[in-house]
Amino acid sequence: MEYGFRSQKELFQRVKPALNSKCMELQRYDLDVKELDIWNYLIIKKWKKAQGLMLSDVVNDIMSLKASDISNYLKEKEHDLDII
Repeated sequence: MEYGFRSQKELFQRVKPALNSKCMELQRYDLDVKELDIWNYLIIKKWKKAQGLMLSDVVNDIMSLKASDISNYLKEKEHDLDII
């Protein structure tokens, strides 16, 4: 079975259960993280130059995301807003 997605929004909707699961896991570590935070981190940091990702790769990247990586990303993002 081949999955083709016409947009990032469509792919986001498809992997939303994995994003939700990862959010719940990270919230147990007292991280205030949302599905969109994880998604944006992966797009900006992990998949910046990626091409031809398979659905399994996307889900694997979501589920293997380390709390420290997303925490650092959120701190960077917050710092960037403080500068403006």
